[in-house]
Amino acid sequence: MLPEDFRTDSVGASAFSPSALHTLQGHTSYVKSVEFSPDGKRLASGSGDKTVRLWDAATGAALQTLKGHWLSVKSIAFSPDGKRLASGSDDKTVRLWDAATGAALRTLKDHWRTVKSVAFSPDGKWLASGSRDKKVWLQDATTGEVLKILHGHTRTVKSVAFSPDGKLLASGSEDKTVRLWHAATGRALQILQGHTNRFWGVAFSPDGKRLAAGSGDGTVRLWDAIKRPGS
Repeated sequence: MLPEDFRTDSVGASAFSPSALHTLQGHTSYVKSVEFSPDGKRLASGSGDKTVRLWDAATGAALQTLKGHWLSVKSIAFSPDGKRLASGSDDKTVRLWDAATGAALRTLKDHWRTVKSVAFSPDGKWLASGSRDKKVWLQDATTGEVLKILHGHTRTVKSVAFSPDGKLLASGSEDKTVRLWHAATGRALQILQGHTNRFWGVAFSPDGKRLAAGSGDGTVRLWDAIKRPGS
């Protein structure tokens, strides 16, 4: 028989609840997005209070408060080298920050609506963002130059993710589809369908062969990210 602390509840989850290591306080509104730096030493959080905060992941100490957005911060992402941080907001902008000093580096003002998701390519050269404007934008992560605008979704793009090798880009949308794109050319490769509600998140497996997508219909689907129709 399992010890009392480790018995499961009615849906099979462990009833044991370990104590939190730290409670990070400072935001004055909901926290929408959190992200560890690649080295695991820092934690970033984006909030409805219009700020991004940087924390020491070991101690929970506040390091920086990044101010500049004038509406809620919806999504954040560290660059692969951990030197930069991107944030997407309801104010229709993506902002790039120096992750060490908190200094603002660049503001990308190309989106027409709320920016829901941001992601750096594995080499850190490109930045992808998904928006309520129904598009996926690919931009130079240093200069902000718009490289590609990917059209196809018919509703808000909620999530974007690069494959580990950087060759593929996945986007999940409120139109109930996940789309796969060739990252370098912006060419549409595949439309993945089957869910009955909007998508909330997409993620590639570490080997890049599979793609997971979570939906408002209460399910997670796994897709073959390599195989193409007719192959």
